[in-house]
Amino acid sequence: MMQADPPEHTRLRRLASAAFTPRRTAELTPRIEQIAHDLIDALPPAGEADLVEVFNAPLPATVIAELLGIPEEHHLDFRRWSAHALRVASPEHRPALAGLHGLLADLVADKRRRPQDDLLSALVAVRDEEDGRLTEEELVGTAMMLIVAGHESTVNLLGNAVLALLQHPEQLGLLRERPELMPGAVEEFLRYDTSVERSTSRYAAEDIELGGVPIPRGSMVVVALGAAGRDAPQAEDDDPAVLDVSRPGARHLAFGHGIHYCLGAPLARLETSIALRTLLSRVPELELAAPADSLAWIGSGIIRGVLSLPVRYRVG
Repeated sequence: MMQADPPEHTRLRRLASAAFTPRRTAELTPRIEQIAHDLIDALPPAGEADLVEVFNAPLPATVIAELLGIPEEHHLDFRRWSAHALRVASPEHRPALAGLHGLLADLVADKRRRPQDDLLSALVAVRDEEDGRLTEEELVGTAMMLIVAGHESTVNLLGNAVLALLQHPEQLGLLRERPELMPGAVEEFLRYDTSVERSTSRYAAEDIELGGVPIPRGSMVVVALGAAGRDAPQAEDDDPAVLDVSRPGARHLAFGHGIHYCLGAPLARLETSIALRTLLSRVPELELAAPADSLAWIGSGIIRGVLSLPVRYRVG
């Protein structure tokens, strides 16, 4: 779907959207809240921890696994494979993709025989009056896209957001004092340091000129989504280099634009909002346990995020 153009993209998007509805996303709210609180409850009352390992990664991984209907006995393998699927420089990249593909192919076959109340069963069952069902490979590919693009990007969005707050304690304090700012703050985190640095590769269909630069037909074009968040004019001419959780209407391209706008954007916003609200309310003391310039970052070229986030904390 991410690489296709109309009319093929239109068909795939329409079929997937029929199962991935706003209602299904909204119904996840109580479960996401429970997962977030359970992860905080599992922590010792105080100490040091890698926030990516104990909170940022397991929350979206559990949500997407349950949403798709992946059995609990496969959750550990699923989390390990999905963590490496986008890290093209990792030696585990290809085995991770192969493992995910095999798991999902087996699950698609199982859901066809014994459908349940989950997204994968809904994708198997959905039909289009003109184009019928998704093929087996399209089903697996759609599930892979939801996992890799949805899970990994949310993990790193959370990491980037928490790191930004810890580096700007006045913004952290403001968000604690005014939790009603959270929906707008999530848009600001998406703008300030998005977890998806660039778009998938596109190719110019004709000779064009963009910003005074000639782009010949057939040339590869990559949109720098992260740079767009810093370059886009903001309301009231606020400085785009400044983190402001109270910024009205933060403008960004974190979820793309047009026909390829992220199908899972509502879920990513919901997960991020719930995760941050729970973390800030349940953990009144939170600070970096290592210098920010010592943190290791994912270098996939697409995903941007810290590999680990050592913190000192106290649970309230």
